[in-house]
Amino acid sequence: MGLVLFPGDGDNSSPDVSWSYRGFAAFRRRLAETEGFVLSEMRGFGGERPWSEVSTALEPLLDHPDVGGNDLSPDECASILVRLQAITDQRAREGDDQLLQQHIEHARQLAGVLLLCIEKDVPLAFL
Repeated sequence: MGLVLFPGDGDNSSPDVSWSYRGFAAFRRRLAETEGFVLSEMRGFGGERPWSEVSTALEPLLDHPDVGGNDLSPDECASILVRLQAITDQRAREGDDQLLQQHIEHARQLAGVLLLCIEKDVPLAFL
């Protein structure tokens, strides 16, 4: 079982990005660390720290339940995309750790899906 993020355009041929739940958790933990906080300290992830204490364009992605939850709007996709691309560009220069490279590849796939959501003006759906 796992998680798939895809454009909510009803087109089954649209690109998507998928993770195991464990893989998505590791991906989000690394993104949170890049943004300067520990995901496990946040509400909804075992901690008590409120999201209002964190400032990141990635919040809609990081603070989204794995199962259920609302789709992300095209505007949210746009803000996530800008920050995700900046992080990916930065991390790509940092080394060749295999797990890091896997996260970078997933980030690039997600960026492509986000871009399509923005271009088609459709939400990012979670399944």
